[in-house]
Amino acid sequence: MSTRLYEHPIFLEHVTPAGHPERSDRIRAINVALEHPNFERLERRQAPQANEDAVLLAHPEEHLITIMREIPEEEGEINQIEADTYASSKSLQAALTGIGGAMAAVDDVFTGRADNVFVAARPPGHHAEKMTAMGFCFFNNAAIAARHAQKTHGAERIAIVDWDVHHGNGTQDIFWDDASVLFCSTHQMPLYPGTGAKDEKGTHNTIVNAPLSPNVGSDHFREAFKSRVLPALDDFRPDLIIISAGFDAHHRDPLAQINLTGEDFDWATGRVLELADRYAKNRVVSLLEGGYDLEGLAESAGMHILRMMKG
Repeated sequence: MSTRLYEHPIFLEHVTPAGHPERSDRIRAINVALEHPNFERLERRQAPQANEDAVLLAHPEEHLITIMREIPEEEGEINQIEADTYASSKSLQAALTGIGGAMAAVDDVFTGRADNVFVAARPPGHHAEKMTAMGFCFFNNAAIAARHAQKTHGAERIAIVDWDVHHGNGTQDIFWDDASVLFCSTHQMPLYPGTGAKDEKGTHNTIVNAPLSPNVGSDHFREAFKSRVLPALDDFRPDLIIISAGFDAHHRDPLAQINLTGEDFDWATGRVLELADRYAKNRVVSLLEGGYDLEGLAESAGMHILRMMKG
């Protein structure tokens, strides 16, 4: 498989308070994993910075203006946007570069420059609702990537698979009334942000939630994936699959209690790639979301990317 990775030094410059789980060391941990010889043939590109107008693909202008007002002018200053979401002087630039990487990834898989792409960006995006920044997230990268695929490449059916341990409430909010986008999520419940019950199905039954109880592990995760996520993808027949790739369901992660290993993310990646081969001409765009234990993140992201390279 032809796999690209988008990265950028600006992702290290989105600064959060000391002790905050969503920190620059997350990107450094992935970079250390990618030093392994297995990744020698991975094509690594610098993510382009999107224009501010790209945000408007999934958010109203009022939300963009609100975020822009929260960005501090002084280097070293940190503003609290909401309970656990913070902005520093380079945060808007980092967020726009994450969006640019996601949009470039979509362009790559539709033009044949790559079969699949991983975007190693922060801040993450899947908690960002249409009008609300929350859960470490400013803008919803997955939603913007999906809208870009529709607007620029004429994509008709897009599936977003979210295996972050926290429910992607923002993505669900944005696509609740949209029959053209399938959103599938595995996540721990109860847990932040409190959404993601099985009966949350959307206006067109294109929301598929597979909540997992605390302290389960691989078997329960794989069963939920096989019984709920994969059949939904099979029925929907997407022409693009976007993965909200959070790795905080790893057993080492401090923010949750789903005891997965790197092998589980390898397995789930393989299943998604099989469906992408069947319906979407191999087109998969994977966007980094959570994952807050550095060792668990490095292991899981590394195995995920390696599976994308192998197909």
